[in-house]
Amino acid sequence: MKSFLKSLFGQRVGALVAKEFNQIRHDRRLAISLVVPPALQLLVFGFALSANVTDLKLGVVDDSKTPESRELAATLSESKTFRLAGYFLSVNDLGEAIGHGSIDCGVVIPYDYARDLQRGRTVTVQFILNAMNANTAAISQGYALGVIQSYNSVVRREGIRANFKQIAAQDVAQRGLVVLHPAYLYNPGLVGSWFIVTGVFGLLLILNSSIVASGAMVKERAAGTIEQLLMSPATTTEIIVAKVIPLFALLCMMMVAAILVIKFIFDVPFHGNFLLVLAAAALCILSGISIGTVIATFSKSAQQATLTSFFVNPPLSTLSGAFSPIEAMPKWLQPIAELNPIHHFVTIVRGSMLKGSGLTTLWPNFVGLLAFTLILVALSVWRFRKQLS
Repeated sequence: MKSFLKSLFGQRVGALVAKEFNQIRHDRRLAISLVVPPALQLLVFGFALSANVTDLKLGVVDDSKTPESRELAATLSESKTFRLAGYFLSVNDLGEAIGHGSIDCGVVIPYDYARDLQRGRTVTVQFILNAMNANTAAISQGYALGVIQSYNSVVRREGIRANFKQIAAQDVAQRGLVVLHPAYLYNPGLVGSWFIVTGVFGLLLILNSSIVASGAMVKERAAGTIEQLLMSPATTTEIIVAKVIPLFALLCMMMVAAILVIKFIFDVPFHGNFLLVLAAAALCILSGISIGTVIATFSKSAQQATLTSFFVNPPLSTLSGAFSPIEAMPKWLQPIAELNPIHHFVTIVRGSMLKGSGLTTLWPNFVGLLAFTLILVALSVWRFRKQLS
């Protein structure tokens, strides 16, 4: 191993790299923390941070008390989104239950529901939602409308002319009729985890790289080994290269483990160039190591480095577009998000994996990620040299 490193990097750099690998080998917690926790984090975030809404507790106020009204309640509760939690005598009781949190939503079926349904009249069914979480309420409303539309088609096949409508909708008299048939590209099954795990992938690479690099630098400086390296014939550049190579190799192991989880557990397709994803991931790791090195140069202890990372990592995560689209941010924040290397990496991963886009399409993001990596590496080298001097 030592002879290979010496032939690859030179006599002094090879010896320093071998020393760093031996040091990491004795610190098994560092090696394990670079592989096991990121895979677990990817699993937890991928399954927990899902845009799908399921198992909402549904309350029913059935003033009609007919087979038709019970069929409507059963149709709603048969979907994966809603679970029948009980019947209520009045709308006030239903509202109190939503306020107490015992149910999440409710449907109010009017007294003349079955009679109007048999006569082909328009039937208005009120659907009450807890809008404390506006996103969940909007998604639940869309699910409810979809269930009602499916129920409408069944009723029409039975020879009953029914027309359900949303209570807040406006009637528009038109001669023509526009029917919308959506076609879902790149994610036909609407799997929400595909968007989440590809975003978490970029966060893991940069944030874990910065945390590990800053911790390793601060720990070594506290042990006094950096001063011993300064007494050796190696130059500052050789010392920096020897510090980066072992961390980069271990973080590449984390990258491979994350890709395996994305592919075989979440079944995310790989339509594009796999080498493009690997190259972007390598740049992302170098950016994270550079950020961690810069943080370490401003910190005197591991606790101070951890506190400093709190001022760096949350803005990187929030403005990355990993969990929510950049277009959903305010207009004045969107240009700032373009200065985030995670944003460019996430765009490359999603474009390559899901869309099958190549370098001809993703080159602006790749060039942006490369530019940020070079700037951060240069900044970290300058700060490290300044600290050594």
